[in-house]
Amino acid sequence: MRVGRRSGRRTARLLAVVLAAAVLTGCGDDGYEPSGPFRPLPEGAPPEVGPPSSSAPVPGQPAEPGSGEEGGDPNVVASGLTVPTGLALLPDGSAIVGERDSGRLLQVFPDRSPARELMTVPGIDTAGDGGLLGLALSPTYVEDGLLYAYVSTATDNRVVRFPLGGTPNPVLTGIPRGEQRNGGGIVFGPDGHLLVGTGDVGDPALAQDPASLAGKVLRIDVFGRPVGPSPVYSRGHGNVTALCQVVEVPDEGQEPPTATLYATDDAIAGPDAIDLVTEGADYATIVPLIQVPAEAGGPGGCAAAGGAVFLGALDGQRVHAFALDGTGVVVGDPEEFLAGQYGRLRTVVLDAEGALWITTSNRDGIGTPVEDDDRVLRILPPSAAGTSPL
Repeated sequence: MRVGRRSGRRTARLLAVVLAAAVLTGCGDDGYEPSGPFRPLPEGAPPEVGPPSSSAPVPGQPAEPGSGEEGGDPNVVASGLTVPTGLALLPDGSAIVGERDSGRLLQVFPDRSPARELMTVPGIDTAGDGGLLGLALSPTYVEDGLLYAYVSTATDNRVVRFPLGGTPNPVLTGIPRGEQRNGGGIVFGPDGHLLVGTGDVGDPALAQDPASLAGKVLRIDVFGRPVGPSPVYSRGHGNVTALCQVVEVPDEGQEPPTATLYATDDAIAGPDAIDLVTEGADYATIVPLIQVPAEAGGPGGCAAAGGAVFLGALDGQRVHAFALDGTGVVVGDPEEFLAGQYGRLRTVVLDAEGALWITTSNRDGIGTPVEDDDRVLRILPPSAAGTSPL
């Protein structure tokens, strides 16, 4: 593993890098302001969906500004959830969070307003570590209001899409399903194609099999069709629970945006990893970009911005922060934060203001939950002085 050890170049750069990346998103810096009912208007031909339930709540009606919970832990924006796993940020600064075991989707607000239940995704099978896993917004969410989700059924893992309150339609089916190592990472690249991280379901041979969708990073379009001759973008992965990327936008009139893609990889034995994913690569033969000892790992989620990568650790019960130089090599010693404070940490997502949204996973049958678990956190990463997050 190539790890630079340069004194004085610890991850002190992390917060500055993250905040710089936030500016590039073009979002405002005034914080979250509830903006009334969140009802995106579809344009064009709608997908084939069943009717929404008559009892479904009206999604996205946040409380009035300033009505968030008083007192309590300022890092906690929602509590009382059960294994929140998928998390997708909405254009208004709130987030949709999916519970792995129940299939519930809830809207969660950074001002700590009460979470709003949106719908329950039907047809999921929660055996083993399966269920409602990754979430991603459609690249044209403002126009079509579609969500994409990686879910486990009784027979396979699959990607589905749906509007809030609608019936999920299959996008990609037939991903092998097991009692463990079911993957679940999904993210849209800047080209509008969907990247899907799968697991080897406990059979590493499947990760090497070009005919199998297991142990891969897949690339498909929004209709589930492969981009190129095969949906397989890379192979040889163990269990890709999360994908994250850094998008680079060239100057106007130059080449289209590009992305650097990272994948978590939960190892059966030995250290866990973050892979720098490139098209056509076989990760059974490539040394990972980052390795984390098993006792400090159990990767659940990742976030990336500029020269920083953050890894949520289930077994390690912390967030690992890594600084990368311009060539993608780790520089300095990795920094850890939240160690032991909130238990098992799973999903990590970076918002436009440089804050990390993090979910706990203490009600997954392995952790030791406290009364208000599971929780959704929103914190700033360590400052340049290495102080505690706000």
